[in-house]
Amino acid sequence: MSQQEYYNANEDFLERMWRNPKNVLNLVVIAVNIVIFILVSLTGGSGDMENMIRWGAAYTPLIREGETYRLFTSMFLHFGIEHLLSNMLLLLFMGDYLEKIAGKVIYFAVYFLGGMTGSVCSFGYEMRNGQEIVSAGASGAIFATLGAIVILMILNKGHLEDLSLKRLGIMVVLTLIVGFQAGDVDNFAHIGGFIGGAVIMLLFSPVYLMRKQRK
Repeated sequence: MSQQEYYNANEDFLERMWRNPKNVLNLVVIAVNIVIFILVSLTGGSGDMENMIRWGAAYTPLIREGETYRLFTSMFLHFGIEHLLSNMLLLLFMGDYLEKIAGKVIYFAVYFLGGMTGSVCSFGYEMRNGQEIVSAGASGAIFATLGAIVILMILNKGHLEDLSLKRLGIMVVLTLIVGFQAGDVDNFAHIGGFIGGAVIMLLFSPVYLMRKQRK
């Protein structure tokens, strides 16, 4: 991707955000992640594992004992500012596409149910291997949005409004790069999130197609 193409993509994105001020659910989700990170930082820091557990990070022994809510709350916690910013930057672009094209209901289902699928897959892997890891992050949900966008691209025969296969490929590459640059990459959360997002988008495809026909 050339520097000019990068600038053009950003300009298109900002123009789309300006034209569609009602597409705010993705921005609300990003804001919630940022606020929670600030609160965690003020109460002990995101590098303190005990503090992260207090805030709801996923921890296999506690989930096994019945604290299953951690599969959800861990999606809003991040280890350090770089972890937060890299995830939120990806979500800013991909989540905006998904909300704009598929609507708020599908975005909500993909992000939260797909993210939960990633958490469950990660927990299952840790249980199987006897691992006791403190884990957190929105990457499972972000991979869910990517999975949903791939299905949308297939439903639209390779072209999705102003999102071409080339841009989708760039999104995939950037997502993988950011994911693998993070320490202790949770591949099962990523894979589970991607598959979960794709399946949920397939289940909601009749709703999407009806919405598309009304436009």
